[in-house]
Amino acid sequence: MHKRLTVFSATASALLLTLGITTQTEAGMYRYTDEQGQLVISNTIPQQATKRGYDILNSNGRVTETIPPAPTEAEIAAREAEKQRQHELTLQREKDARLLKRFSHPDQAIKAMHRKLGELQGLIQLKRGNISVISSQLDSEQSRAADMERNGQKIPDATLSKIYRLESQIRDIEREISWQAQEIDSLKQTFEKDIKRLEKVTGETRTLSLDATKTTD
Repeated sequence: MHKRLTVFSATASALLLTLGITTQTEAGMYRYTDEQGQLVISNTIPQQATKRGYDILNSNGRVTETIPPAPTEAEIAAREAEKQRQHELTLQREKDARLLKRFSHPDQAIKAMHRKLGELQGLIQLKRGNISVISSQLDSEQSRAADMERNGQKIPDATLSKIYRLESQIRDIEREISWQAQEIDSLKQTFEKDIKRLEKVTGETRTLSLDATKTTD
C-alpha cells in the first residue's frame, strides 16, 4: 500500500510538473536584446528591455507578435511637430475654402478691398466735415465769451457748458477717426494677405493695382 501511494505521488507530481511546463510554454516566451546586445529568449523580460522592443514567441518558437521599441524623445518631438503641421494644414485648407467662396480671382478681392476702404475713407471725410462745423460753432462761442471777459461781464454757465460740450464732441469724433484709420490699415493688411494667398491657390496673377488711385477699372 505504501508503495502504491509513492508511485501515485510520483505520477501525480510528474503530471503537475508537465502541466506547469505546458502552462508556462503556452503563456509565451520573449525574445529580446539585452544591454550587451546579446539575443535572449526567456519566459520573463526585464523592464528596461521592453523599451528596446521584443518578440513574443509561441510554444513552437514562432513569433506571434512584435513589440516595437519605445519612441525616443526626438521621435516623440518629431511626431508632435508633424501632428501640429497636419493640424495647421487642415486649418489652412479650411481658410482657403472659405476664401474661394468669396473670391475666385485675386482681382475680385482687390475690387472688394477698394470698395470697403473707400467706404471707410468716405466716413472719415464726413466726420472731418462734422468737426469743421462744430469747430466753427466753438470758435463763435469762444469769441463771445472772450468779448464778455474783456467787457468785465460774467460768462453765463450755459455758454461755458456749450463750449465744453463742443470741445468734447470734437475729441470724440477725432477718436472715432483715429479708430477708423487703424481699421483701414488692418483691413488693408488682411486684404493684401488674402490677395497673395488667392494668387497662390488659384495660380492666377492679379492685374489690378493694390493702390485704388492707380486702378482704372
